[in-house]
Amino acid sequence: MIEKSSIKFLKDLAKNNNRDWFSQNKDRYTSMHENVISFAEALMTEMGKHDTLVEMTGKKSLFRIYRDVRFSKDKSPYKNYMAGSLKRDTPYLRGGYYYSIHPGGNSMIGCGFWNPNKEDLKLIRDHIAVDAKPLRKVLKSKKFKDTFGQLEGDRLKTAPKGYPKDHPDVDLLQHKQFLVYKKYTDKEVLDKGFVKQVAKDYKAIRPFFDYMSEILTHNLNGEPLY
Repeated sequence: MIEKSSIKFLKDLAKNNNRDWFSQNKDRYTSMHENVISFAEALMTEMGKHDTLVEMTGKKSLFRIYRDVRFSKDKSPYKNYMAGSLKRDTPYLRGGYYYSIHPGGNSMIGCGFWNPNKEDLKLIRDHIAVDAKPLRKVLKSKKFKDTFGQLEGDRLKTAPKGYPKDHPDVDLLQHKQFLVYKKYTDKEVLDKGFVKQVAKDYKAIRPFFDYMSEILTHNLNGEPLY
């Protein structure tokens, strides 16, 4: 489970985001880092019960806490949260999982397709243009709406090139990203059942991933691409 000391360190870091303070509190950072690694490993174990993930250690699943400030106006050297990702295995299991431990009620999970390449994006749009009913059924399901609310992500302001502006499913065709999110309070993060709750919430995205995996591995005639 995520420990109170980990949340406290990240809160303190947000107030003291400089190298001197970080250096003086390096032991606290190490303890927090090891705690989140343990959480990541427990999460991968839970996820392994209902999905197939790329094998990696908890440590390798985490992103670095150090910020790249080269092109940013904000020169704070550290992130005030810890985040990581899990990858589904094989070309037939599409979609990815993201999580962030971020004090102040900002902890969250995200699932979906952050930046699909142009070939995948066209394939998704082509399938939607032909028949969007399977996707709409997934997005309107009670489990999806109760867990994630709605489909998020960057969108075009009009229909993408090559698709009618008056297409009945233009709202879906406009998507450049296909993402969902869920946020958690600090109390929820500190609960001993948090790792199981995250795995359960991730599972709620499965029908969406199943749909996307199917259309991304088959052409419009239903023939396998691999």
